[in-house]
Amino acid sequence: MLRNYSNSRTLGDNIRLGTLTAFTAGTINIASLLIFLSFTSNVTGHYAILAAEISKGNWTQVAVVGGWIFMFFFGGFLSNLIVISFNKKSKYLAHATPLVLEIMALLFVGIYGQFFYQKTLEETQYLVALMLFATGLQNGLTASISNFSVKTTHLTGTTTDLGILVSMFTHKKYRRNPELIARAKLLSSIMFAYVLGAVFSGLTYYYLEFRVFYVISFCLLIVIGYDFYKIHVRHFKTQYRYSKIYKKPTVLAYLYEKIHGEPKKEKTKEKRNLVFETKMQE
Repeated sequence: MLRNYSNSRTLGDNIRLGTLTAFTAGTINIASLLIFLSFTSNVTGHYAILAAEISKGNWTQVAVVGGWIFMFFFGGFLSNLIVISFNKKSKYLAHATPLVLEIMALLFVGIYGQFFYQKTLEETQYLVALMLFATGLQNGLTASISNFSVKTTHLTGTTTDLGILVSMFTHKKYRRNPELIARAKLLSSIMFAYVLGAVFSGLTYYYLEFRVFYVISFCLLIVIGYDFYKIHVRHFKTQYRYSKIYKKPTVLAYLYEKIHGEPKKEKTKEKRNLVFETKMQE
């Protein structure tokens, strides 16, 4: 999900990334609505509130809402900055770091809310700002590494694009276009996952309360862990096979044998080769 970048990504990479992150975005948005009476997975409504407060001359609220919008902007900015700065060194590390920062932000909200939250206006404003920063990180990451194909914290553009695609599918020539079909699958999966996350949050919040942010963090850990397994565990096995094929010992191959033991098939092959060589000598 995270190891591939831009046009090298497959439809499966984008769907897996899109569904999991959209689920977390839907969960975050409804949780923040129930707790703080504010949406935190997008800033469309906040721009409207900002304009309304400017027209009223309520400059304190203008500063607060403007700060919220900036935090979402800064999250996207920081996420892409990390990706483009460290992508050449390690794609996985560059792509995983924004999610780690998001997890840290959400865990802070969960822990603070569970043990210290006094329901004051100032606390609410700061926590909403932190959650907007977290979703900005997520949206910036998914858009950046997918060449803007995956955006999961809001559904305005997704719904618009899906409506356009459905209208195109009324014509036979478009229904046979594999790229359009793949795009429709991606958008549908993101929409479904977002709604599922929102429903999950609404059903479980009254039992979990601020602990729902622990569940969200766990979902993001799955995204990070999936690629960690694909890169490191599979690489571990590949190094082992390499040493057997080319008869060149490696540290990873040595550790693999110590952990798993030498496969029986390898022993059988060695015995057969030994018997064959003996017969040839005779």
